[in-house]
Amino acid sequence: MTRSSAPQTALIVAIASLASSVAFLDSTVVNVALPAIERELGGGLATQQWTVDAYLLTLSSLILLAGSVSDTFGRLLVLRIGLIGFGVASIAVGLAGDPLFLIIARAVQGAAGAFLVPSSLALITSLLQGHERSRAIGLWTAFTTGATLVGPLLGGIFVDLLSWRYAFLINVIPVAVTLWLVARLPVRDERRADAGIDVLGAAMCTAGLGGMVFALIEQPNLGWTSPAIWMPLTAGAALFAAFLLRQRTARHPILPLDLFRARNYWTGNLSTLFVYAALSLNGFVVGVYLQEGAGLSATLAGLASLPTTVLLIALSPWAGSLAERLGGRLFMTVGPLVMAGGALMLLLVGEDFDYWWQVLPGLLVFGLGLAATVSPLTATILGAIDADRSGIASAVNNAVARVAGLVVIAFLAPIVGGSLDLAGFHRAAIVTAALMALGGLIAFAGIRRPPRARIGALTRPCSRRPPGTAARVNPDGAPRRAGPAPPASAASRRRGCRAAGSG
Repeated sequence: MTRSSAPQTALIVAIASLASSVAFLDSTVVNVALPAIERELGGGLATQQWTVDAYLLTLSSLILLAGSVSDTFGRLLVLRIGLIGFGVASIAVGLAGDPLFLIIARAVQGAAGAFLVPSSLALITSLLQGHERSRAIGLWTAFTTGATLVGPLLGGIFVDLLSWRYAFLINVIPVAVTLWLVARLPVRDERRADAGIDVLGAAMCTAGLGGMVFALIEQPNLGWTSPAIWMPLTAGAALFAAFLLRQRTARHPILPLDLFRARNYWTGNLSTLFVYAALSLNGFVVGVYLQEGAGLSATLAGLASLPTTVLLIALSPWAGSLAERLGGRLFMTVGPLVMAGGALMLLLVGEDFDYWWQVLPGLLVFGLGLAATVSPLTATILGAIDADRSGIASAVNNAVARVAGLVVIAFLAPIVGGSLDLAGFHRAAIVTAALMALGGLIAFAGIRRPPRARIGALTRPCSRRPPGTAARVNPDGAPRRAGPAPPASAASRRRGCRAAGSG
């Protein structure tokens, strides 16, 4: 894929943000529409659960495969396929006449969404460099996370004023706009000469993740002792373990394990696990409690999170640019700790509910911490990996974030004490704060600012670089294309490889 010039930055960011935002938006917009869906289509609680779970199941199961396909066959091709599939599935959801058709359409929608996220972010990391790339990642994280937060508001407006169906049919507009913008981008895909996909590994990965995710989704309903839970969980874990073993010898691995040689990459993903578990828990609990506990309408409950969204969109680009100069560690540590403080401020919520004094202050503090965290977190993780593998690097990080949300929601009942009353709401706030604090402390202990000369070799064995070339790096530490290097002795080359591999 050829690199863009500076004037194309806005177009690249718009494409990446719109493509990812529709996938993130549909994971939350559905929550406030569930009662209306059940009233119209029937099916009881099972319809409501699987309207959400079918989307999460396919999204989580296919995202690693999608990242590998994106790196192998081209980001724009995969992006177009994902957009068309998502648009068609959204129309099918909006026109569904019975629960089974709705659930199948949601599963297809999640599968298409899996192909949108890694390819869109990889578009930024492969086409932009330096300060331009850091600011673009900041904008991308602001818009995509903002889409997640604003989802309940849009869903509430459609449910209260029009119909739940419009919450899905509206996706056709951003999908069409994004396809039009992609056609205007003067960039072409470059498929690798040795491109290929480990088909057996892909099947093992998808089935393994699918089995484990299914068990996590259904565990609250059936319990851990049910064969319908422990059998797919055990089989899924065994398949995924076999998949990881296969990736060590596969010619075209879906998940290159040497990604995790980079300290900032594996540490950043571990921090992501706790931070995004906390984000999912907070978003779910606040949205539900404001309706069922405080008695707000669906629209007002959605509006409640608007201050957090505004702060995120306004400050994320600034945080990304500042983190480029100061390093991601400071922001990845302080941001989650600030969010932990905002979560604890929700303990002010009492029986005599007052949004302005009990909820808004905590959400404002939470929004400041969120804006300081998401862009530096993404930039630090992807900055540790070569740009030509940014698709799978992004897919792994997104899979970690999605699975973190699934796990914490699966354990919602013991977290809140069985009921989301005021006491349960307070317990959830404490757990949210604890998870955020853990994410920040992990980043503080593990994130480093690698020497620039070593970045390119952190995730790529020295033997893969053509003789007579050396890795170049940008000011932010991301690798550039290899270029001519001065002659070096064999001994010095061996010393350089040993140094790079020790990170």
